[in-house]
Amino acid sequence: MDGLMQFIFSGLTVGAVYALVALGFTIIYNASDVVNFSQGEFVMLGGMITVFTFEAGLPLPLAAVVAIAVTAGVGVALNKLAIEPARGAPVVSLIIITIGASILIRGASQLIFDKQLHRFPAFSGDEPLQVLGATILPQSLWVIGGALLVFVALWLFFTKTLTGKAVLATANNRLAAQLVGINTNYVMTLSFALSAAIGALAGVLVTPITLVGYDVGVGLALKGFAAAMLGGMGNPKGALVGGLLLGLCEALTAGFLSSQYKEAVAFVIILAVLFVMPQGLFGRKSTERV
Repeated sequence: MDGLMQFIFSGLTVGAVYALVALGFTIIYNASDVVNFSQGEFVMLGGMITVFTFEAGLPLPLAAVVAIAVTAGVGVALNKLAIEPARGAPVVSLIIITIGASILIRGASQLIFDKQLHRFPAFSGDEPLQVLGATILPQSLWVIGGALLVFVALWLFFTKTLTGKAVLATANNRLAAQLVGINTNYVMTLSFALSAAIGALAGVLVTPITLVGYDVGVGLALKGFAAAMLGGMGNPKGALVGGLLLGLCEALTAGFLSSQYKEAVAFVIILAVLFVMPQGLFGRKSTERV
């Protein structure tokens, strides 16, 4: 029983990170129907910038704020310099652009920072907490709490604010949104900034546990995409549940089978969703008239 609880705590921690990445995917997808495969690089930037600004002498909270702000700026630049000029291109072309942006950000980070793994001190110390016979790090509670807080904030944003509803309207029909006075360019810019900021927050929260390097974004993007698909692409609730489920599946697979199979779980989930329920757990089934 103690071992099971340990695996569950580990899975929830990792799953919360996947959920934050999936929430970033969700925001961009809701605004533009584009899957942004550079989302994992935003997580990497959040961690790396925090590490180096903290080592340069900034207090850790201020370093984290700077990292989130700079990463949000990178997201805005990606939209303005790459996505907006290609507006009207096929969705596949836009996805390829985001993959290219991911490669560019990763290469630039390797030159600006270095190739080493880094971490900074945990927010509440490294003394493990005893819960139900298992141990959990205080930083894990920060990660899980951060994912839940972001989910609630996004749910309120999309359902209770005019700007959030404008994002959904832009996703549903960009031309109609423009006709009723919605500034769709602003909506896109805001969506990329929010998506990048959430990714950076994930990097800030998880770096004291897992370390960060210039190349960690690729794996996180894949896992976040799998989580978003599992929950239902474009659904914030689905992103949260999908991320937590994916993390639990990985932890239980590593604990009861073998860690060699852990990395295959995301691929299996993507294939299962595509073949069995393409709309995901909370996605809407759609029909087209012809």
